[in-house]
Amino acid sequence: MHVSFACLTKPILHSYFRSSCSWRVRIAFALKGIDYDQVPVNLIKDGGLQHTEQYKAVNPMQQVPALQIDGLTLSQSLAMIEYIDETRPGPRLLPDDPKERAQVRMISDLIASGIQPLQNLYVIQKCGTDKVQWAQHFISRGFEGLEQILKQTAGKYCVGDEISMADICLVPQVYNAERFKVDMEKYPTIKMINQTLVEVEAFRASHPSCQPDTPDDLRA
Repeated sequence: MHVSFACLTKPILHSYFRSSCSWRVRIAFALKGIDYDQVPVNLIKDGGLQHTEQYKAVNPMQQVPALQIDGLTLSQSLAMIEYIDETRPGPRLLPDDPKERAQVRMISDLIASGIQPLQNLYVIQKCGTDKVQWAQHFISRGFEGLEQILKQTAGKYCVGDEISMADICLVPQVYNAERFKVDMEKYPTIKMINQTLVEVEAFRASHPSCQPDTPDDLRA
């Protein structure tokens, strides 16, 4: 059951334009048609503004995103997306069918836990080796498994023919793969789904190239 919070203040998303975790939440808001405010947290400037005492008070893990909503402060993008889905009307981001919902969560967790953290900014800064090669290795390793799973679950999108949280996770991860020059021809199912999704307005509007903190030289 969805709960109306129309009388409350707008949600505030603390984010970074190129953070894939932040992008996931922006997509969820866009799909639901929810207005929100963004507070940019530059992960690069002055050693990373996520390390300031002010931001640590918002998110003790010193990561983006953080979401202030309905009197709560949430970290972890999947928890944010599920909360948004459970409390706001609009397209369902997790299916009603228990089996499909489990598949959506499985794919989302595979990306959010098994691929993205291994190639995010903090990790590749610490890896002490060729950063592109490191990212390519872990993205490719993850995509090899994901491709096989999606062959079983996909219709038009990751799970069947409705956009879900799994798709919200997929598009930012493919964007990362392309940044690190991963050969997407090896993953035709992933590539096909992504090509369909990037034409959807919610994914376009939330893209890193058009956020308030996007540098001028990276704007679309």
